[in-house]
Amino acid sequence: QVQLVESGGGLVQAGGSLRLSCALSVRIERISRMGWYRQAPGNQRELVATITSGGITDYVDSVKGRFTISRDNAKNTVFLQMDSLKPEDTAVYLCYVLGATSIRGNLVAYWGQGTQVTVSA
Repeated sequence: QVQLVESGGGLVQAGGSLRLSCALSVRIERISRMGWYRQAPGNQRELVATITSGGITDYVDSVKGRFTISRDNAKNTVFLQMDSLKPEDTAVYLCYVLGATSIRGNLVAYWGQGTQVTVSA
C-alpha cells in the first residue's frame, strides 16, 4: 500500500523558516509530479507548489521568492523549504504524489496525512 509520510511542521515566529519533507513508503514505478497543498480553517485547499518529474517547479504567487520545492528522486521524497514565513502561511500542509505503481498503470493521486504549520506574529 502506498503511503506518504510527512514531517517538519511546527510552530515558528514570523520571519522564521521550516522545512517539510514527504516520503513515499514504497517505491513506485512512475511519478508524474509531486507537490504541496495547504488548507487553513474556513478556506479552500490551495495548491502551494509543484515539481514535475523533469524538475520544473511552479508556485502560487503568495509564496514565490519565499518557498522552494525540491525532490530526491532516489528516495522518492519531496521537500518544501519555507523561509520568511508569515502568519497567513498558517495552515495544514498536505503533500501529494501523482504516480503509477506500474509502468503502464493509470496515474493516481496519493496524499499525505497533513502536517500543521503555525506562524505566530
